[in-house]
Amino acid sequence: MPVRVQTEDFDLTTEVAQLRARNPAIGAVACFVGTVRDLNDGSTIASLELEHYPGMTEKALEAIVAEAQRRWAGIEVLIVHRVGKLAPLDQIVLVATTSKHRGDAFASCEFVMDYLKTEAPFWKKEETEQGARWVDARESDDTALARWGVASGNASRESS
Repeated sequence: MPVRVQTEDFDLTTEVAQLRARNPAIGAVACFVGTVRDLNDGSTIASLELEHYPGMTEKALEAIVAEAQRRWAGIEVLIVHRVGKLAPLDQIVLVATTSKHRGDAFASCEFVMDYLKTEAPFWKKEETEQGARWVDARESDDTALARWGVASGNASRESS
C-alpha cells in the first residue's frame, strides 16, 4: 500500500526494505523523514497534534502519488503520515521514492513532499508555553509547490 495514515511510529529501515523488495530493478531510493521541531515561530513546542479526515486524507495522498507517477514514469512511492499527539523529535512523515536512476528518485521525492505540505488535509495544533495554537499554511510551502507548475489550494483560498 503506497499510502498509510497511522498513530504509531514507523521504522525507516523496515519501510525502505519493503519498498525495495517490490522491484529488484530499481537503482535509487530517496527518502524524506519529517520530525517535530522543539521550536516554531520563536516559541518552545511541548507537543504537536495532527488531525485528519479518515478516508478523505488517504484519497488526497493517493492523488499525490498518482501525480508523481504520471510525471516520473516507473517510480514507486511510499507515504507514511502520522496523526495524533507527537512530541519534539518524533517522526511525523516518511516519503520514499524509488526509480531506476537517482535524479528521478530525488526529484519525485521532493515533489511529493512539496505537494503533501500544501494539499494534504492535515491540521496541526502546537502546544506552546503560551497555550495551544493552530499552525497556519506557510507561503514558502506554496512557493515550493509552484516551482512544479502547481498552484496550491492555500494560494487560491487566500486570494478569494
